[in-house]
Amino acid sequence: MTKLLLMAAALSLLAGGAMAKTIANPPSEAQLKAFYAACIHVAPQATVLCKCKEEAAPRLIDAAFMDVVIASIKGKPLEAKYYDAYNNYIARSNQICKPDYM
Repeated sequence: MTKLLLMAAALSLLAGGAMAKTIANPPSEAQLKAFYAACIHVAPQATVLCKCKEEAAPRLIDAAFMDVVIASIKGKPLEAKYYDAYNNYIARSNQICKPDYM
């Protein structure tokens, strides 16, 4: 029974993204710093959350989409073509940085 539970746990980790794909063109260091600065600007009390999301971003989104995220944080309206990807990014980053969020 214990072996079965361990196998099930291992499979759920694999299926859940523990072996996540590598982002071909991850955000640059400059983009990560810009992300953190924008995040802290809109949520000055959220230093831990902003830092976590900065560190998680290279595993979740590419450099081009990081520009979209930063612009959104700064108040630029999100174009409809990005809705699904943005919602996915928010959900995935919250799973990492705010595991009890939902």
